[in-house]
Amino acid sequence: MALDGSFLRQIAHELKGQILDAKVDKIHQVSREELVIILRQRSGSCKLYLSAGADSPRIHLTQTSFENPKTPPMFCMLLRKHLSGARVVALRQVGLDRILQLVFETRNEMGDLVQLTGSMEIMGRHSNFILIDQDGRVIDALKRVDDTMSSVRPVLPGMRYTLPPAQDKLLLTEAAPEEMAQRIAGGRDVPLSKAILAEVQGVSPIVCREIANYVFAGDDRVVSAMDQNHRDKLCFMMGRVQAMARDFAGTPTDVVDSKGKPMDFSFLPIRQYGNMAVTHTYETYSQLLDSFYTQRDNVQRMRHRSSDLLKTLANTSDRIARKISLQKKELEGCAQRETWRIYGDILNANLYSLQKGNRQAVLPNFYEEGMPLVTIPLDVRKTPSQNAQKYYAEYRKADTAEKKLRELIEQGEAEYAYIDTVFDSLTRATTITELGAIRTELEEQGYVRRQSKKGMKPQKLEPKKYVSDDGFTILIGRNNTQNDQLTLKESKGRDIWLHTKNIPGSHTIVVCDGKPVPDSTLSQAAILAATNSRAADSAQVPVDYTEIRNVKKPRGAKPGKVIYVNYQTAYVTPDFELEKRLAAK
Repeated sequence: MALDGSFLRQIAHELKGQILDAKVDKIHQVSREELVIILRQRSGSCKLYLSAGADSPRIHLTQTSFENPKTPPMFCMLLRKHLSGARVVALRQVGLDRILQLVFETRNEMGDLVQLTGSMEIMGRHSNFILIDQDGRVIDALKRVDDTMSSVRPVLPGMRYTLPPAQDKLLLTEAAPEEMAQRIAGGRDVPLSKAILAEVQGVSPIVCREIANYVFAGDDRVVSAMDQNHRDKLCFMMGRVQAMARDFAGTPTDVVDSKGKPMDFSFLPIRQYGNMAVTHTYETYSQLLDSFYTQRDNVQRMRHRSSDLLKTLANTSDRIARKISLQKKELEGCAQRETWRIYGDILNANLYSLQKGNRQAVLPNFYEEGMPLVTIPLDVRKTPSQNAQKYYAEYRKADTAEKKLRELIEQGEAEYAYIDTVFDSLTRATTITELGAIRTELEEQGYVRRQSKKGMKPQKLEPKKYVSDDGFTILIGRNNTQNDQLTLKESKGRDIWLHTKNIPGSHTIVVCDGKPVPDSTLSQAAILAATNSRAADSAQVPVDYTEIRNVKKPRGAKPGKVIYVNYQTAYVTPDFELEKRLAAK
């Protein structure tokens, strides 16, 4: 977990300057594991977010809006009873444990001034928020823990609150760097990052990897591989991390991959990923956590909401592939049709020498040089003429079947390619509106059942918009329907159309407004087209481009399908950073 004890120390220090002496105005329990406490002070109000979710436990101020349940849960009602109007008088962290306690001053039912403690425990699946009275007993908890769930530390109303068992680790903010380095060096056969994690309290895996990355210059070797130089570097780095954690000298930093997907965060600069990722810094730790988890939760939410569409597309694709395979096998059986015609011609030419009741006819094949003999099976129940007509009938049947099968295979392959383009659009969708547009497209094409949308106005989905360094507008479709709209209706004859060659991707339009398009803009548009395609992770991507007047849609073709002539091909490398830079504000 990236939110380690040292990171929590930075958050606690930050929150002290923001919420101390603030009064509790409102309390909401937005989900089973999430709380939002609205605090009011002279400078205004703020929202304190607390999550005990196993995959995202945390505490910070937030700007995110949440939808509250119509009926507040019982724990929420209990918090309102005890904490409404209470004043935050203290924040304290238990050592470097991931436990941050908020001390509230309020009046009880008798009017006496009392202090209640809200203990936010950030411990993965054991995360919890526990309300404790001034006698140290549990009033209640977001997650009750009975004896069957934990024999070591049950958490139930009326029980005395106890801290989690202490770990036998050195405290990052207190132990001497030399002592920590010496302890770490004892784990000889484990990677350095894991040895640090096992011996030092207050550091997360990303911090440990960052230290190992510095010691081994980009590697994470076992402790036994360290020489004296490595030990000196370890001692130095431990002292540096200690100073940043102890003196609140860290910088809120997160790291995202090349596609903008959040990967990790920390209170110190992150260099271990090199060119494989991008780091961002924030003014506050609350802003960092708010941004990081909002993006991550959005990715998860998108994955969940698109799962049914992905399943539909996968099943449809498999069904089409199986059907095409069977049709191709049938087509192979039609390859003998010429043999049937030849048999018919040979029999017709030799009717005089044949009689009803013959099981076969051995006759010269005048279609081959030297007229070799060929054995033709006969139906004993038919006359020679009827046998000839039977072979002609087999020929006509196979010939018709072949033409129909070729047509069906062509249609099937076009449908398979269309489903592939929808799948590509779906994997690149980043908003709920984009998912809705893709679902609507599949509804119109008959692949999914139409959903009832009474009283709902469909949200207008604009194409992606970019501006080249030369000042030209570049538009990119988000799905097949929008690709058709851009290419066939909104573009003009001299506009430039671009698309990855034989690779699913978005239609890309350079709006020229009658001006000649410079090569630099064409190059940037080609890079954007490649970046918005299935080949976004490839090194060299072919991108075709031509004037929009050279692009046509075949009659009856699926959305997004076009044909084009008089084109040129550019080879480019996708660039997500360029895409971000050129995106229209």
